[in-house]
Amino acid sequence: MNRRTVLLFPALAVILLAPLLTAQQLGPADRQLARSIFQEVIEINSSDSVGSTTLVAEAMRKRLLDAGFPAADLVILGPTARKGNLIVRYRGRPGSTLKPILIIGHTDVVEARREDWTTDPFKFIEKDGYFYGRGTQDMKDSDAIIVTDFIRLKKDAYVPDRDIILALTADEEGGKSNGVDWLLRNHHDLIDAEFVLNPDAGGVDLDNGKPVGMDVEATEKLYADFEITATNPGGHSSLPVPDNAIYHVANALVRLERSPFPFELNAVTRAYLEEMAKLVLAKAADIHAILQTPADTAAEARLATDPTYNAIFRTTCVATMLKGGHAPNALPAMAQANVNCRILPGHSQEEIRKKLIAIFADPSLVVKYKTDAGEVFDVAPDRKALPPPPVRADVVESLKQVVAQIFPGIPIIPEMESGASDSIYTMAAGIPSYGISGVGIDRNDFRAHGKDERLRTESFYTGVQFYYLYLKALTAK
Repeated sequence: MNRRTVLLFPALAVILLAPLLTAQQLGPADRQLARSIFQEVIEINSSDSVGSTTLVAEAMRKRLLDAGFPAADLVILGPTARKGNLIVRYRGRPGSTLKPILIIGHTDVVEARREDWTTDPFKFIEKDGYFYGRGTQDMKDSDAIIVTDFIRLKKDAYVPDRDIILALTADEEGGKSNGVDWLLRNHHDLIDAEFVLNPDAGGVDLDNGKPVGMDVEATEKLYADFEITATNPGGHSSLPVPDNAIYHVANALVRLERSPFPFELNAVTRAYLEEMAKLVLAKAADIHAILQTPADTAAEARLATDPTYNAIFRTTCVATMLKGGHAPNALPAMAQANVNCRILPGHSQEEIRKKLIAIFADPSLVVKYKTDAGEVFDVAPDRKALPPPPVRADVVESLKQVVAQIFPGIPIIPEMESGASDSIYTMAAGIPSYGISGVGIDRNDFRAHGKDERLRTESFYTGVQFYYLYLKALTAK
């Protein structure tokens, strides 16, 4: 999900005051509609291994057909039967010369095993004020929200000043058929737009359910996987030798764990921390200390014990998969690990591959780059994270207006997404992309990709109202 710089968005980092508009102002029919759509998408398994994004696309197409959308404006396309992408065009004012707004939302989810969860990850369960299920935080909540709001706008006979396009896509979380990339390469005309809204980034920070800040993604880290391999002749396990492939890989991973990448701030993360110092008073002194030049290393070390801050400060690389050996009574002839890196802007994937080689300091190890499609290459690309998009007055002013209505008194905060999103494809295609979401998640309850993923029920309904008002604010001219 996996969330600007002060230089780019000086108007955003302000305190906003206005009467509160709560999710309870959604009528009962709208709440029921939103909940039923959310349940439907959660209970469709769309993981890469056995699931299907096409089933999600077909289900949402039927919802929109039933709501009166023309069939010609609801197109499902994809490279394979299981990797369908739904492109929805909400028609704007006839004769408008404004280019469309594109909203992107991936419908695939990370793998989830029933034995790891307290509940069935592919059953939509509401209990104790939360919705449970794989995708409730990342990002089927936003998929359901946009579909719901398209239906609400249609029911209201609302005519925007331009077309609004929704692309519900495959394989953001992995797999060989990333939907945004595929559509840009094969059907660019269907999703060509003036700018992109990506609710997979940004969002509302909650402290025990209380909104404290609206994050707007201005930039994001660059994603990369690296395959670490050790090989040797193997042999009988009764004759152990020090040249053990598993030991080579294990020792390398221990060195990686003990070798954090350097502390580094940029304009976006500095702006974010300046706002955090106003909100998290217990850590304000340490935050101010690391914003100095040079940064206070002791303060940095204390803050880095919080994984959220650590991910802001540095490139992170972590082992995520490990395999090795071929028999319980034989020395391993091969051992292999996957190291997943989230790379700070300004650094390339190949630079980090070389840095890993230096950290491992073991010439017997082979370090290769692995693509999202699983292809393995000796050398990684020199690609770096793209710079933040330019400011748009309509995006900023509309956001200020809606945040003031729904979340009065909270600041709008620029942030760097510590993960990665499909905005990398739209930005590379020259379409400015903004990570904006109205869904709130407690800072200490981030469960995307993890066990018992869940979302506060009122956060979901508030998110429904947020995007309904935001799309109107953007297009009611």
